[in-house]
Amino acid sequence: MDAIIHFIIKDFLGQAAILIALIAMTGLILQKKSFGKTLEGTFKTLLGFLIMMAGINIIVETLTFLNDIFTSGFGMKGYITDVAAIAGVANRELGSEVALTLLVIFAVNILIARLTPFKYIFLTGQALLWMATIGTVIGYKAGLTGLTLILTGGIFGGVMAVLMPAIAQPVVRKITDSDDIALGHFCTLGYLVQAAVARAIGNNSRSTEDLELPDHFKFLQDTYLSMAVVMVPMYLIPAFVAGPAYIARFAGGTNYLMYAFMQSMQFVAGVFVLYSGVRLLLNELVPAFRGIAMRLVPDAKPALDCPVLFPYAPNAVIVGFLATTVGSLIGMIVFPLFGLAMILPGLLTNFFAGGTAGVFGNALGGRKGAIIGGVVHGLFITLLPAILVPLLENFGFQGVTFSDSDVIGAGLVLGHALQHDWLFVAGFIAFAIFITWFVNRKLTGHSLPDVVKTETD
Repeated sequence: MDAIIHFIIKDFLGQAAILIALIAMTGLILQKKSFGKTLEGTFKTLLGFLIMMAGINIIVETLTFLNDIFTSGFGMKGYITDVAAIAGVANRELGSEVALTLLVIFAVNILIARLTPFKYIFLTGQALLWMATIGTVIGYKAGLTGLTLILTGGIFGGVMAVLMPAIAQPVVRKITDSDDIALGHFCTLGYLVQAAVARAIGNNSRSTEDLELPDHFKFLQDTYLSMAVVMVPMYLIPAFVAGPAYIARFAGGTNYLMYAFMQSMQFVAGVFVLYSGVRLLLNELVPAFRGIAMRLVPDAKPALDCPVLFPYAPNAVIVGFLATTVGSLIGMIVFPLFGLAMILPGLLTNFFAGGTAGVFGNALGGRKGAIIGGVVHGLFITLLPAILVPLLENFGFQGVTFSDSDVIGAGLVLGHALQHDWLFVAGFIAFAIFITWFVNRKLTGHSLPDVVKTETD
């Protein structure tokens, strides 16, 4: 029985591409599309997701290299935000519990969407896995076992899977000029922090996408060329500091600076692939998802991974990435002065979460919101992991911490609740409520036209 559950949850439904394709197929069947149209829509959804993931994998590989030479070249030591390491340990000790918690999260998500006004179905598989992991780890280390452990983490995670897309939706609606999709990425608290700063300081600030350049620099209006101009020095400077001997382990016989340059170009190529996959995925998934919404969960919205927002403000993505990196570097230096752990910048998180936060900041506060808000966002996503470190160390995890702000928030709330530290729990929830209110107070209300924008201007 355990083997069957493992196959269904991990090997079959654990394949995010298969899960997304099955959802699209179900929607097309419920709409009574022909066999050919159903097959076409299912295949294109699968293909779009795989293209998107291929782009993400290219970006991850190049950013992993950058992160390595960055920390080595500048001699930084501290805690890393490595969710995969924690998940690996958790799955070795609590594999079945994590899998069953993940299943409960998804079931609770659907149940809440069916019975309440919060019509969001969270479809980012790896994010749900991280939420299941932290719920299982925190609960187990606090003494919960068996069904109590699974239901505690599952119900808590299921609520988060509906709540976080809901509180982000007013801003997402403003970004996309549509109410067809939602954001399914557990970094929402960080996005709202940047959005709050943007709302406070960004009045009358022009958008990052409205760049007016002299004729000689018009080529920078091309998203990918401007991205290349920014990323080349981002790679070359740390490579120069790290030196040829260190980079030889990556580059083989290639000149170390040329290798770093090609890695920067690979990054840009990965973004191009990612955007192409996002467009294909949205073109197929959103119409298919309506079939499920009409039959199973009326008016349901698919909550998708953060790259779906990148094409709406590509300049803001890069600005958010850079500003978040600056903020995380400041936090790395400053927070240890106050007795907190030194958190090394995670460039993967800085790109995906920082880029998305940049889109949020630009939507509410233009360039000022993207830049200044991005620095604050970097500080925030460095502070949260540092606060989580003592709790994780009490549970036996050394040298690592989580990265996604909502996952950390869930761990902090659940962990302190199980320790009966209700003052901390109340304070954290009050902070989240205030940020949400401040950002969304003028954005809630009517839905906008059912048009999904998939091309940049």
